[in-house]
Amino acid sequence: MKKRGIVTVVVLLLIALDQLVKSYIVWQIPLGEVRSWIPNLVSLTYLQNRGAAFSILQDQQLLFAVITLVVVVGAIWYLHKHMEDSFWMVLGLTLIIAGGLGNFIDRISQGFVVDMFHLDFINFAIFNVADSYLTVGVIILLIAMLKEEINGN
Repeated sequence: MKKRGIVTVVVLLLIALDQLVKSYIVWQIPLGEVRSWIPNLVSLTYLQNRGAAFSILQDQQLLFAVITLVVVVGAIWYLHKHMEDSFWMVLGLTLIIAGGLGNFIDRISQGFVVDMFHLDFINFAIFNVADSYLTVGVIILLIAMLKEEINGN
């Protein structure tokens, strides 16, 4: 299987995992209820996020949908141009695309994003699987780009 095909399958699998976890949370946990998952580390809750990170800009779903499409299309274009670059560059872009599309599906189908992970040891925003993909993807992409810049590639 060619690299593009593998990346496509990975993106689809990551989106499926994100959507399965969100579906599980919606079906198993009442809105707003908190359940311990890993004691003193992570709790699960069902939150409907109608904004962006940290619930800013509430009820601006059209704005977020447009921004997400622009970012995902840009990431796909960049990935297409850099498919033969480092594994880390491809991985970072793959995670960004999967995370963006995972949350985009929620915004379009429900008008909000399902969030569920609550870190018990720090006051931090409740987040979801797609958010994790985006965060890790951006970090990996930045490190890969810095490494290429340092190495003169």
